Amino acid sequence: QVQLVESGGGSVQAGDSLRLSCAASGSDFSTIAMAWFRQGPGKEREFLARITWITGGTFYSDHVKGRFTISRDKAKNTGYLEMDNLKPEDTAVYYCAGRHVLKNDYEYWGQGTQVTVSS
Repeated sequence: QVQLVESGGGSVQAGDSLRLSCAASGSDFSTIAMAWFRQGPGKEREFLARITWITGGTFYSDHVKGRFTISRDKAKNTGYLEMDNLKPEDTAVYYCAGRHVLKNDYEYWGQGTQVTVSS
């Protein structure tokens, strides 16, 4: 069992940067992949990026590649999403999620953190 707690959301201006954190606890993370999703007002939840905990290998959705960076600190059991050049359309609740590397579905979810970008 894995518990995930996001933090770092807030209200920013367009063009600003923000770093979200996801504190993980409760299990051995060597077989875990952590990802970030978001859900904007009236929109479907969308995948943003994924990192394999043990190798640090990453994968990004095309619409955030180059602006968002996913990373993790194994010593702190914490994942991060660095978001640069934020746009109003990035306004959403951001979630971190975890799954076993051999599974397709994300079974562990945080509670979400709100990011609001003003023009």
